[in-house]
Amino acid sequence: MKNQEIAKIIENLRGRRGYEEKRASKLGFTCLYDYFEYKISKKQKAIENEQKELEAAKAEDQPKPAKKSCSCC
Repeated sequence: MKNQEIAKIIENLRGRRGYEEKRASKLGFTCLYDYFEYKISKKQKAIENEQKELEAAKAEDQPKPAKKSCSCC
């Protein structure tokens, strides 16, 4: 089943269609659909990685409770 978002992107290329077709063939894709599918998945992965990095940074920024030196306290 084809993604409607990708079909809409391809329809709206107009003057850039030739450029995108050349770029897709240069990168080894057989059709524009596969090329745009790859581009969208790449963007999604970049967003996911950025969110993971932000979560990790937040976890590091939180202050840690001070450790007590003796076991009686």
